[in-house]
Amino acid sequence: MENVTKPWPALWALVLGFFMILVDSTIVSVATPAIMTGLDADINAVIWVTSAYLLAYAVPLLITGRLGDRFGPKNMYLGGLVIFTAASVWCGLSGDITMLIVARVVQGLGAALMTPQTMAVITRIFPPDRRGQAMGLWGAVAGIATLAGPILGGLLVDAAGWEWIFFINAPVGVVAFIMAWRLVPRLTTHQHKFDLLGVLLSAVGMFLVVFGIQEGVRYDWGLIAGPFTVLGLIFTGVFVLAGFVIWQAVQKGEPLLPLGLFAERNFSLSNVAITTVGFAFTGMAIPLMIYAQTVRGLTPTESALLLVPMALITGGLAPVVGKLVDRTNPKYIALTGLVFLAGSLFWLGSIMSKDVPIWHLLLPISLLGLASAGIWAPLATTATRNLPPRDAGAGSGVYNTTRQVGAVLGSAGIAAIMQARLAAELPAGAGAAAEGGSGGTGGLPEALHAGFSAAMGQSLYLPAAVALLGALAVAFFARPKAPAWGPRAAAAAP
Repeated sequence: MENVTKPWPALWALVLGFFMILVDSTIVSVATPAIMTGLDADINAVIWVTSAYLLAYAVPLLITGRLGDRFGPKNMYLGGLVIFTAASVWCGLSGDITMLIVARVVQGLGAALMTPQTMAVITRIFPPDRRGQAMGLWGAVAGIATLAGPILGGLLVDAAGWEWIFFINAPVGVVAFIMAWRLVPRLTTHQHKFDLLGVLLSAVGMFLVVFGIQEGVRYDWGLIAGPFTVLGLIFTGVFVLAGFVIWQAVQKGEPLLPLGLFAERNFSLSNVAITTVGFAFTGMAIPLMIYAQTVRGLTPTESALLLVPMALITGGLAPVVGKLVDRTNPKYIALTGLVFLAGSLFWLGSIMSKDVPIWHLLLPISLLGLASAGIWAPLATTATRNLPPRDAGAGSGVYNTTRQVGAVLGSAGIAAIMQARLAAELPAGAGAAAEGGSGGTGGLPEALHAGFSAAMGQSLYLPAAVALLGALAVAFFARPKAPAWGPRAAAAAP
């Protein structure tokens, strides 16, 4: 354990920036219709505003975790915060969809520099047997931020316009920078070499897979241009990613992805589970927000307020769960949370119709809050419990990478399934009109409301099924080992 006398103020300083970057993973969902109208873009182009951010966020996480080990997590966090805040202003000033997507890429790179440092600092300044409460706070922030994005976005879009979902980051970023500068300690650094070929292979592979999945319906899963086909891109991406894993196993230097970390069973299974969580939470918000505004005629604020019960329940229960994680086997808490997550999404998707009472929607949404509270802290604590301080950055980078990979795939997957279900549920020719012309309330003819509602509801079955896979992974968690260091470890020593 690092010699840090006041770890909690440091943690609070870090989670403010962490909250901000996670909010930006989902805040665009509620502003989708407004951006479509304001920048004259179709639904697939606007979904790339989210996917580009998530992709630029996910790909560098493996190396930015190592950069934190090498140059200090405080330095990397502050540098990333500056980039993220400046890019946020650029996003708000964008005059067309292409510029907005490019600005979101830069914003994602800043977020990638910041994220691993928060978890790495927790791992290094809190011993394993005291880490549950710290991860409880981290988990509460992660859960609330993921859910609060649409709520905050709705308020800002209605009050000031979609640009302010990005401008709001400027003052928050300044406050977060001052707090981190004053409160986060400078921790011991460790020498690391950097695998540039690994970075290239992981970036190319991820981009090809995500692009292929998200653009598949647009090109009817066939020819894109010249020799390039959708399935060809996806299979090439999978092949490149397989090559990346092989390279990590055989290279003689220091790998970007330390495969030895996966020898720890619970670390491996936690990464599988958090991937499904990232997929489910990112994937569920977009169809729900579009349905609420396009079919039910709610304003962005009103549609975002649908998620208030979920955010309140998550925020209230996550710290309690953090304390329980230090005292009980986190397996059962996480398993319950993931089962509830899958069940709530199936429930919500099955009742989304053009005239279902709004209060009926709030019941599965409340269950989503209960599910979220039971997921974040148990998974993070289980993943980091046996990481030595030297590997804190690498382990944090891997864990956050898999979560963001899940979010990227969730964004791409939900785009594909939404387009496919719209084509299936709406009359011929109406699907394209719904995708490109529903940018706001009242933009969809009444006759199409039933089919549009069914398509959005059916889209939620995909993240629900993925959440069940996460529950299956958690079911195989091994019983937690005794802590390797910290007060309880010292007390147990002869």
